[in-house]
Amino acid sequence: MRSRKRFGQHFLHDPAVIRRIVDAVAPAAGERLVEVGPGRGALTWALLARAMDMDVIEIDRDLAGALRADPRGGARLRVHVENVLDTDFVSLRGAGAPLRIVGNLPYNISTPLLFRLLEQRAAIGDMHFMLQKEVVDRMAAAPGGKEYGRLTVMLAAYAEVEALFDVGPGAFTPRPKVWSAIVRLRPAIAPRFDLGDERMLRRLVTAAFSHRRKTLRNGLKSLLTGPDIEACGIDPALRPETLAPAQFGSLAAHYCRLHGGAREPV
Repeated sequence: MRSRKRFGQHFLHDPAVIRRIVDAVAPAAGERLVEVGPGRGALTWALLARAMDMDVIEIDRDLAGALRADPRGGARLRVHVENVLDTDFVSLRGAGAPLRIVGNLPYNISTPLLFRLLEQRAAIGDMHFMLQKEVVDRMAAAPGGKEYGRLTVMLAAYAEVEALFDVGPGAFTPRPKVWSAIVRLRPAIAPRFDLGDERMLRRLVTAAFSHRRKTLRNGLKSLLTGPDIEACGIDPALRPETLAPAQFGSLAAHYCRLHGGAREPV
């Protein structure tokens, strides 16, 4: 089946890469494995051989039909034909074990899907995704570099992020123009650091990184004064990329204490 541009399809076919992904996930029989965007099933069958039972979510009805008809699946493979951005992972888990999510994510939905999954993190044990390398670099960036930014901080609030390995364009059909990378996320139910209110953290981080070249004193002046920033043990002359995620959490929590709770973002 040919790829469809509207779904951002790039089908993985390299056996060595597939083996490496499966080894990183290390699925075991009895676990609740869910693959997002199985496509032609190159990764699906390798995962199913170890997991013995799994769910897959595929938006392309033709590809979903082919997976259902494949004798390697049978009753062990449950195919859900839907947009993963609409999937209710809490219902999918039910009363069973936490879900382990795997997928080669289309570049055009990767960021909104990550945050949608974190909203449902109570149902999820871990996640392994193939994403554009540029996105993975930003997800797992350390403070101080140009990749470090809003995405890094907001993900760090609710998940441990680990970049695993890179994948070249030749591993896919059709061949993409960019490199990809595998990333592992381990979500936490409670925030990983004090942040006061998630909406306030998002507002503050967005304001800070909208003015990367400005100091915190100037970039956050509509929210916090220099003395407010100093009260959190942070130098207001610093630039935002030098702060650890937990320090942004301290600023957001301080704002909430000052104002009796976060205000609606503007």
